[in-house]
Amino acid sequence: QAQLVESGGGLVQSGGSLRLSCVDSGSWFSKYNYAWIRQAPGKDRELVAVVDWSGGNTVYADDVRDRFTISRDNAKSTVYLQMYLLKPDDTGVYFCAAETDWSRAVEGIFGIWGQGTQVTVSS
Repeated sequence: QAQLVESGGGLVQSGGSLRLSCVDSGSWFSKYNYAWIRQAPGKDRELVAVVDWSGGNTVYADDVRDRFTISRDNAKSTVYLQMYLLKPDDTGVYFCAAETDWSRAVEGIFGIWGQGTQVTVSS
């Protein structure tokens, strides 16, 4: 099954950019749909973006749709989240997650999670 490791988080000023990466060291990368999910302090987890197994279908949360881009490189077994125009409200731990069923993925139901990477946006 998928084994996920995120990287790329850090501290950035408001208006800045970051690119998160999620490497899947498992053997079935092309079979999974992947998502980025964030959790801000004191808040519930929020589904940020989802990409299907082919990379051809994506879903975004309304507040990131025009600023974030999710993509995948099947040759590198890596999923990316490119984030532009970051805001303090984007602060949180960003988790990568995997799911084989697309309907479950877009509902935010995932069975496999990474450990998360911290993103902090200062005002």
